[in-house]
Amino acid sequence: MFKVGSRTIKTAIGAPVSILIAQALQLDNAISAAILTILCIQVTRQRSLQTAWYRFYACLIGIIVAGLLFELIAYNPLVIGLILIIFIPITVKLGITEGIITSTVIILHLYGEGALSVSIVMNEIVLLTVGLGVALILNMYMPSLDSELEKIRDELEDNFSKILREIANYLKTGEYYWSGHEITETARLIEEANELASRDVENHLLRRHHPFYHYFHMREKQFDILERMLPLISRIDATEDEYNYIGELFQDLADHVHPGNTAVKYLEKLNQIRKKFNKEKLPDDLETFEERANLYLLLNEIEQYLILKRSYKKSDI
Repeated sequence: MFKVGSRTIKTAIGAPVSILIAQALQLDNAISAAILTILCIQVTRQRSLQTAWYRFYACLIGIIVAGLLFELIAYNPLVIGLILIIFIPITVKLGITEGIITSTVIILHLYGEGALSVSIVMNEIVLLTVGLGVALILNMYMPSLDSELEKIRDELEDNFSKILREIANYLKTGEYYWSGHEITETARLIEEANELASRDVENHLLRRHHPFYHYFHMREKQFDILERMLPLISRIDATEDEYNYIGELFQDLADHVHPGNTAVKYLEKLNQIRKKFNKEKLPDDLETFEERANLYLLLNEIEQYLILKRSYKKSDI
């Protein structure tokens, strides 16, 4: 079965309602109210308000430009072209290009009337108000995206755990059988999550940020660090004990990927590992020195990974 989205349902409801209201008000071109409503159904409340204002503003400009040129020149198809040549650059300059199609509908109504009067202009303004008003009312309802965001969060944390577990296994055993598909999957999930979180913010007119937005932003930065870690791990040289220390740390991190904040405990554990490494004998050749440097770079990356989690303030997610 195909899925019917909320935007489709609102469009199906809004179009006939707009026509019924326009007919009840005895407006000319009542059917056009449905077109105006369909054009203004948007995916977020903020976008709906913005689109409605742009279309209303553009239509007022279109009525003025069309009215002047029709009355000064003639009600002729060639004049419609001239109107658009003047009108479209104005909308581009004002940043209201979304209103071009809506305004063209109104301009064509004026052309069809063959004359300009206060009653005709008022008819178009009321028609515009009905079409945009119905769309705005319907767009006040937006389904919550929290369940989708929670699902992505769980999938993302599962992928983080798998990536960290594979790193731990490689460090402790030296064996590598991982396909790495979690890397590309995680990148896709983060992109999808950021888009959904941004949409959810736009659905709340008084909300500037969403708790999930900060969470996924934190995970995105952590993921960048994980990607930087992978080539470092293959270039480090350490003793068996050192590999086990770091491997156990990655294993612990893999077992405790969740929205809560346990970074302080692992930062302390990392500090203890550093102290152990600092007691090791200094390298006596360049190649060994570079390999040890990569080891310390890896520890720095782990530290940044944990600091990001520590700085994240968990909200109600």
